[in-house]
Amino acid sequence: MADIKVPVFSESVSEGTLLTWHKKPGDALKRGEVLAEIETDKVVLEVTAQQDGVLQSVLKNEGDTVLSEEVLGTVGEAGSAPAVAPAADQAAGPVANEVSAGGTASQPDTNAPSAERREDLSPAVRKVVVENNLNPAQIPATGPKGNITKADAVGAIGSAANVSAPVATPAPTPTPAPAATLPSGPRTEQRVPMTRIRQRISERLKEVQNTAAILTTFNEVNMQPAMDLRKKYQDQFVAKHGTKLGFMSLFVRAATEALKAFPVVNASVDGKDIIYHGFYDIGIAVASERGLVVPILRDTDTMSLAGIEKEIAGFAQKAKNGKLTMEDMSGGTFSITNGGTFGSMMSTPIINSPQSAILGMHNIIERPIAQNGQVVIAPMMYIALSYDHRIIDGKEAVQFLVMIKNLLEDPARMLLEL
Repeated sequence: MADIKVPVFSESVSEGTLLTWHKKPGDALKRGEVLAEIETDKVVLEVTAQQDGVLQSVLKNEGDTVLSEEVLGTVGEAGSAPAVAPAADQAAGPVANEVSAGGTASQPDTNAPSAERREDLSPAVRKVVVENNLNPAQIPATGPKGNITKADAVGAIGSAANVSAPVATPAPTPTPAPAATLPSGPRTEQRVPMTRIRQRISERLKEVQNTAAILTTFNEVNMQPAMDLRKKYQDQFVAKHGTKLGFMSLFVRAATEALKAFPVVNASVDGKDIIYHGFYDIGIAVASERGLVVPILRDTDTMSLAGIEKEIAGFAQKAKNGKLTMEDMSGGTFSITNGGTFGSMMSTPIINSPQSAILGMHNIIERPIAQNGQVVIAPMMYIALSYDHRIIDGKEAVQFLVMIKNLLEDPARMLLEL
């Protein structure tokens, strides 16, 4: 018999939420197989089997709060019978007895415990049930051993919202006012608890707005030279490096050169001190199903364009599959976010604390511009730099953004370090 334990959390994470069990008691296990998933403030961690065997027992339900190295269940040798489940095993009883053999729903048991007192409901499920006035006996259960999961409870909200409650007939009045015309059709609402990651994102964004003096400066970049560079060398680049040359690697390289020229933009505030970083770790904002995540490119001053492209592609795939680790997103001295992939024309990005600045990219649109005394149509991109005005002056911020503009409009300058 062996314990299944919660992975060791990083120092900045104190607890997590058990998202889901992928196995139920009695299922055969193989070493390395994913048993459960735990969501923390930063990432979703996988709990894997450390040996072959059979899942003997489950001690924590989906939605429960768990601590580092806490026991989730036990694994026994192949062929051993699963342990008798706790009271939560009986959760399927009321649901199974709800419909009689003739297909008619049975009357609710007036002696059944309320949602607040039912021990088979996890805290997360109980919260959803109580806040939305749901009847646990009428919620189809899909969890291990017939448990009601958080997803089951949330899915029942819409059904419950469509059931009309009896309305009392108002007493007649001598001079009734004209009745208000109400919209016809169902008007449902759904209350869903924030995930831990979304809560943490909210806290960090609000914290930086409350502490930093955020200001944003804008400029525009003629992307034609960068587009011509990609078109000219794309085939050779792919043949040699096995990845495409994108705009993000050019922006990372340009930002790195600008950070070298303006070290305060790469600095951070710690109390009454300014910490100047002698390295360049740039975070790349990536959208995922669980919210915005910012994995870090380490030592970008030593990376090639191909290396940058490959690492960004790897981060995007890991974010899509929910495989980003805490180490992937720890640290960082500067960030870049690209709202242009979703069609954004202009924005004021929020600083990723404790960093002091963030660069915002946007979509490329053909616009008329003045060039050599003539009006021409060019592919233009607005770029934005949000910065902490406590340590970065407007002059430095504007010059930083102008340097990025100049490097992108003449990419050879990056290779020549001009």
